[in-house]
Parts: sequence; structure tokens; C-alpha cells
Amino acid sequence: MNIEQARFNMIEQQIRPWNVLELDILDLLTVVRREEFVPAAYKSLAFSDTEIPLPGDGGESMFSPKVEARLLQEAAVKKHEIVLEIGTGSGYMAALLAHKARHVVTVEIDAGLKDFAEKNLSAYGVRNVDVVEGNGAQGWTEGKESTYDVIVISGSLASLPDAFLAQLKVGGRIVAIIGEAPVMTAQVITRISDSAYDTRNLFETSAKPLRDAAPHSHFKF
Repeated sequence: MNIEQARFNMIEQQIRPWNVLELDILDLLTVVRREEFVPAAYKSLAFSDTEIPLPGDGGESMFSPKVEARLLQEAAVKKHEIVLEIGTGSGYMAALLAHKARHVVTVEIDAGLKDFAEKNLSAYGVRNVDVVEGNGAQGWTEGKESTYDVIVISGSLASLPDAFLAQLKVGGRIVAIIGEAPVMTAQVITRISDSAYDTRNLFETSAKPLRDAAPHSHFKF
């Protein structure tokens, strides 16, 4: 396989048609080499339009490349911002976020995946990411940060727990896939004041649920 041709085809045939048009995002997809974060058994699928299974018994998988890229673009991370990711997986999304942010805290419930992601990030020279083991499905209050500029949920949720909204700074964004199979909606939720949030729907999709996620939330916005 011609790796660079496959990467080019991924960007031009999968990612651009999904309205990922910002040049800094497209450039980043060539800088952070996706194949370095894919499990060895699936290297040949690194650039395919599919979810890739991850090690372990929890059934986790990587988002397809176009979903990763679109969520990254819509998060609109800036260099001074602190990002929380729930669901580290292979560490690929954390690596992408790290290139855009000041610092990333990424939470993984599976100990084996945490180790896998840490090794991938270390091997790739990413230094501004903390990988922590824990269940972040209801929010993440451990660590020195109590609120975040950006929260990325790398797994679907039936509804968004209130805790994530409370952990978002004013002006901050949550990027998440909300709903139940077969149809879910990727959303950007922006905190516009202490008590108000704006929700923008991005696209319909279907993704594996975040492990131990809450079945519903009664928060209204």
C-alpha cells in the first residue's frame, strides 16, 4: 500500500466531502499519522471509511476518519485552551487536539486502552496530554481543572449528562454525538452565559455508545 496516496485519498474522497474544509485541519491530518495510532492488526484499514476495533473486551472502536475530522473542526480549539476528552481509545483524537490546544486531559475507562494510548502518544512525541484512567461518562471532576474550554466526547451518548454542561467555561464548546441507534446527531453545544447554552446540529450518524454512559438526562436548554 502506498501510504501517502492512501492518506491523500482519505482526505480528498472522505473528509473534504464532509465539509471539512479548514486548511489547518486538513494539514494536521498529514502531520498526525493515523496509521501510528491504529492497532497493528488493522493497519491496512487506517485510511478506510470505517470504525476500527480497539483492543480489549469493551467493544470500543475508533471513529471513522471523516467523523474524527469533522468533530475536530467543529470543536474550533485555540492554542490557549484546555480540552477534556472522554474516551481516549487509541489516543489519536487526543493527539489531534493536542496540536491545537494548550493542554488536553483525556479519560479512559479501560486500563489496557489507557496504556495503549499512552504508548502511542509517547512514541509520537506528544507531551501536552494527560491520559488518566477512570469513568468520565458522568463528567470528570478529578484533577486540577474544574472547568474546560472544550469537551470532546469520543463515544455516543443517549443524552448529555448535566455535569458536562456545568464543567464548560462560558464561551466553551462541547462536541458530542447524541441519541440512540440507528440515528444519532453530532452536536456542538456552546455555553453562551452562566445559565444559557446554544446547540447546533452538525450531521446524523451512528456511533458506539460511551461505556457506562447515563441513559438519559433531564437538563433543558
